[in-house]
Amino acid sequence: MKSSADLLSLDQYRRSQQSPSNLSRRMKRSPIFRDRYRIVRPLGRGGFGVTYLAQDITLPGQPLCVIKQLCPKVSNEKILAKARERFEREAKILGQLGSHSQIPRLLNYFENEGEFYLVQEYVKGENLAKEVKQQGSLKEPEVRQFLNEILPVLDYVHQHRVIHRDIKPPNIIRCKSDGRLVLIDFGAVKERIVQAGDQTHLAASTQFVGTVGFAPPEQLALRPTFASDIYSLGLTCIYLLTGRPPLELDYDSVTGEVLWQEFVDVSQYFDQVLTKMMRVNPRERYRSVRELKRALELEPHLNELANCMSTQPPKPSDDDDDDPSDSYVSPMARTARSIRGWKNRLNSRNHPLPIDISSKDISSNSYRDSSYVS
Repeated sequence: MKSSADLLSLDQYRRSQQSPSNLSRRMKRSPIFRDRYRIVRPLGRGGFGVTYLAQDITLPGQPLCVIKQLCPKVSNEKILAKARERFEREAKILGQLGSHSQIPRLLNYFENEGEFYLVQEYVKGENLAKEVKQQGSLKEPEVRQFLNEILPVLDYVHQHRVIHRDIKPPNIIRCKSDGRLVLIDFGAVKERIVQAGDQTHLAASTQFVGTVGFAPPEQLALRPTFASDIYSLGLTCIYLLTGRPPLELDYDSVTGEVLWQEFVDVSQYFDQVLTKMMRVNPRERYRSVRELKRALELEPHLNELANCMSTQPPKPSDDDDDDPSDSYVSPMARTARSIRGWKNRLNSRNHPLPIDISSKDISSNSYRDSSYVS
């Protein structure tokens, strides 16, 4: 049972999160911020601050931009200096990422009265959550096309050693001018500010970066990995297919896996791809975006590759005492072996046969390499 002191600190924390920001108070006096930005309207509010739509009145045409305000809620000067250092470092990384056409450009960043601000390019369009609500859920070919469009930018982000941490339909916008998908609202800066701003147990338990339902278990435990983004992307695909947010789906009480198959009709191969993306154990997911892309690209060629490639190992010579399993196997042969192994396992599940326990399974080592889809 919580003590009165704990309840008081929790109440104070909640009030601090809901208190108006410096920018909100300033807007009541004047809509012009830092003699440059005219605040048009708030776009959203979260536990880390407020996002505003604004105009840059110093540029020709006064283009629209997005101002993201991050409030670390600290009073200690040393902690504020640490938060400032991390904010600047992460903002520079976002500036590098903004050179990609599917990521909003970082236009400016600064600190004002202990609050941190990012100014980013405004992308006019609808996010995927609104698209699904307006137009209905998508079919498998459309979701495959979505993956083909979003995986290159996610691979680009990971190659810069950045974990997005908050992939979900509202954070993917379809640009109105050219139809491209744009990935927004990176959680890296938020997490760094929180880590520097408050090291208390209360902050650690309430200030994780991400969205409950879309975030995998390791991210809820404040240990995100690159595979965490793949998990969130898999659940985004399920939302596009079903129109249901993750919290409306049941979970396997033993494994923790999301139970989604009854709501959609997809091919068996794509079912396995999505299932592997959303494994509870990150070690059982795709290790990288590139591995996921390779699995999707290989599907049309599975039968051709499995039937045309020779996987006969070279015969060892009489004077060769080395283990034949150490012999060199070409990459193409390993690929064919993995495909055949996957097909054999698939057939065995569909048409189980009696097992002779007295016979030795000499093929188990042949498929020791994990296939592209398990």
